[in-house]
Amino acid sequence: MQKKNRGSQKRGSALFSYGRSDAPRMICRGGLRTAPSRLAMTLDEKVRKTLGELGVADAAGVEALFAEVRAAIEAERASLISCGAASESERDKLCKDLRDRWLARKNGILSSIDERWLKTSPRELKPSVGRSFNTLRRESAGLEIAELTRDVPLRAHAAAVDNLSAGDSGTAVVSHIIREVPGDLTLPGNRRPLGSLHPVTQMQREIEEIFLNLGFQIESGPEIESVHYNFDALNIPESHPSRDDWDTLYIDSQTVLRTHTSPVQIRSMEKYGAPLHIIIPGKCYRHDNPDASHSPMFHQIEGLAIASDITFADLKGTLDFFAKKLFGETIRTRFQPSFFPFTEPSGEVSISCIFCAGVGCRVCKESGWIEVMGCGMVHPQVLRNGGIDPEKYSGWAFGLGVDRFAMMKYDINDIQLFFQSDVRFLLQF
Repeated sequence: MQKKNRGSQKRGSALFSYGRSDAPRMICRGGLRTAPSRLAMTLDEKVRKTLGELGVADAAGVEALFAEVRAAIEAERASLISCGAASESERDKLCKDLRDRWLARKNGILSSIDERWLKTSPRELKPSVGRSFNTLRRESAGLEIAELTRDVPLRAHAAAVDNLSAGDSGTAVVSHIIREVPGDLTLPGNRRPLGSLHPVTQMQREIEEIFLNLGFQIESGPEIESVHYNFDALNIPESHPSRDDWDTLYIDSQTVLRTHTSPVQIRSMEKYGAPLHIIIPGKCYRHDNPDASHSPMFHQIEGLAIASDITFADLKGTLDFFAKKLFGETIRTRFQPSFFPFTEPSGEVSISCIFCAGVGCRVCKESGWIEVMGCGMVHPQVLRNGGIDPEKYSGWAFGLGVDRFAMMKYDINDIQLFFQSDVRFLLQF
């Protein structure tokens, strides 16, 4: 009896049989029966549940769960490659179906993992889940259509090549290949040049990576925003200059193109409550005339941390760590008092010049410092507007321009280059 129990617990043995839609089965004296554990769920069922519902309570369980996902990705990709396709149109459809199954924004498996496992994970598991999810996103690049199309063979061509290598006599096979691929077969093939990620996207993902590893989660919101979320809930009065028609792009009297990603802070407070640790990347719009340092559309990342024991010291330590991870360990940070309606106290963060190492140059105007972002402790009224009691919780926030960080890191002197789609410029990245 003991021998039977030990054998039934070996996952890797032949006692289990897995399929995409079949539950695991165990062989016993009475025949086949379904395993009663959570292993009976398919992957599609698991990604619709939270970690708590799956019984995952530690880092080892998180790693095992994500290892199962990675194995499923590799198995489905390998299956498609081994089966091949009968025609180019069929190959394109199969590749798109597999890509959408995993990477689609709304119903893809990775999107479900983000919503169910990462965003709802308990605080103590956030770093482990964030690291595993980030690794999974990198490894899922093989599911992009360009990668799959390159690797999935056409069965007709593969069969013809097999016949030739097996010594098939025929002229029929050779003539078939010539009809399929006309022209001089000795010429090198034509390769479609592959693109790369836009420099702003590269910078955004690098920033996201740092904060994901710190346990933050990524939130997003609408780019067409109400006046309430864009101004009123953030303690910005009607007399503030930013609410003027010359600064903000209005759709109507109560609707604007958002001027910052701060409205998502209020939406997230209302949705999740406290504690809360999020970063908010996205596009913003302001009534600016385009020049070397201004654009009517730009990219921003804001961060928000709310807990019962948050202090300004936590803010300084986090932003100092972030600056060193992004620009190097020799970078120094400096905080100076400032004013923002939604934080109190408020400050501006400067880093030692990355071009002259703080000695002084034309970029830093001989000061040795470059101002890079604003920050501060969240105003108590903003917490109230988000449904959080400021007597129990405090928080801090910061905001930075992704385009400006990309300009500094890649030594670009004109922000308009990011939006002109000049291939000569983009090929450098």
